Order: sequence, then C-alpha cells, then structure tokens
Amino acid sequence: MVNEDYANQAELIMEYFKKHPRRNIKHPEVVDWAVNTYKKRTKKVFRDPDRAIRKLAQEGYLIKISKGVYKYEPGFIVRRELNDFTQAQKEAIIERDDYRCVICGRGVKDGIELQVDHIKPKDLGGTNSIENGQTLCAQHNFQKKNYKQTESGKRYFIRLYEAAKKNNHKQLQAFCAEILEVYEKRGINGHIIWKR
Repeated sequence: MVNEDYANQAELIMEYFKKHPRRNIKHPEVVDWAVNTYKKRTKKVFRDPDRAIRKLAQEGYLIKISKGVYKYEPGFIVRRELNDFTQAQKEAIIERDDYRCVICGRGVKDGIELQVDHIKPKDLGGTNSIENGQTLCAQHNFQKKNYKQTESGKRYFIRLYEAAKKNNHKQLQAFCAEILEVYEKRGINGHIIWKR
C-alpha cells in the first residue's frame, strides 16, 4: 500500500519537474520549492525530499544526470517495478550463503545482523531473483548503498586499465590492477565486474 503522504509529495516534486521539462535541476532548487510549497498547501513538514527525488528516478519518472542532478523528459518515462525479495527468497539466500556476510564472513554465530542485498541494484535493473541476491552484514550493506562514489572510481580505473592494456603501457596497467585488486580485497563494488 502506498503511503498517502509519500504519494502527495511525489506528485508535488513531479509538478515542479513538469513545469521545467528537459532541464537539468539540482536537488536544492527543487527541494526548497517542494518543502515550502508542501508546507503552504498542507501545513505539514515535507520529510526527506531528497529521498523522494531519488525514488522517483529509481522508478523511472526522472532521469538522473549526475549526483544530485535530475531531469524530467516528457515521453521518456520508463516505469520500473522495484521488486524486493520475498521472505522465502531472503531465507533461501541467507541459507545458501551459510548465514554469513559474503564479504567479511561474519554472521549469525558472531551476533551480526544479516541483510539480503541485490547484487545488481534494483534501480539499475537488478531483479529479485535468488541469483541476484547476496547476504551482507549491516556494515557492508551500508557501505554498498552509501558510498556510491567508489563506483565511479572503480569504473574510472577499469577504463584506464583497458586503455593501458590496449597501448601496452605495462607500468600504468600494473598500477590500475593494483588499485582494482584493493577493491576486490575489500569487497567494494563487487557488482562492477573487472576482467584482467
């Protein structure tokens, strides 16, 4: 069931974007307008408008241009169903992963809270299949969700590695490989595949 406040807040945000189609809009601009307008119209406080904007992008209503910048493009709404795992799927994934975080190996026996995570994130087209699920401790799940800037870093070093490999630049290739191995060793952004 959709939360009525969220539905109204989402409509309000879309109202602003629809008034400014095809324009890259930074968070503060739309957030300030939405917070003030929501308060005037409802006498309530708009809680976490940033999250509402991100969710609209995840659901396909807005296009994410860069961090904190979104655009509404009429006619290009790609509605996405962001399916979570069922309870039965969660239990199957945790059991398959031996009740431990796939990154650090800590688990239930260590008193660690375990969570089921989409390997390929939902907003990037990841499904709620058991194959796309992994068991993470709360710490590593938090890192994956909140440190997305590491994704762009990893992608940069993959591109640089490929260019060095193509140009037979051994020193630069070794440098990039060493950095990418640290990503693997620390279990950071494992959903971004790097091939030697």
